[in-house]
Amino acid sequence: MRRISAILLCMALVVTAGCSHKIDTSAEIAAVKAVLNNYVVSIEKEDMGLYSQVMAHDSDMVNFGTSEPPIVGWDALEKLIEDQNAALSGTEIEATDITVHLAPSGDAAWATSLWSFNASMGGTPLTIPARCTWVLEKRGDRWVIVHFHKSVAAT
Repeated sequence: MRRISAILLCMALVVTAGCSHKIDTSAEIAAVKAVLNNYVVSIEKEDMGLYSQVMAHDSDMVNFGTSEPPIVGWDALEKLIEDQNAALSGTEIEATDITVHLAPSGDAAWATSLWSFNASMGGTPLTIPARCTWVLEKRGDRWVIVHFHKSVAAT
């Protein structure tokens, strides 16, 4: 009886191990980096369609920019970016030191990067050195940004 129990236990372990979901970490990290790159492109090109694709549309999400109070919900974020697009021109972002960390479950990631944000406001050049933190979630088969926090580096 012990032998049968041991065999059944081994078979159950083999079946369980075989059913576990394998995560292609490199592919998921590349996908997260692509979302972050598309975020930058959407800001530079003032492309609200692309911006909408990379962001979650949650009403309770909270994001932090470099100067405004917390941005609560997709509607407030969308309005803020539209206002930013109207106020700025010639936006260029150089993102460096991008690091991505994938949760063991494969459905959450966080990333950090440094930005040199350059634009013009009313003809006046503007340069902002920013530190960025991102939280992304895999929803279905795509990654979306569910939170960001940007701060101005101390000079």
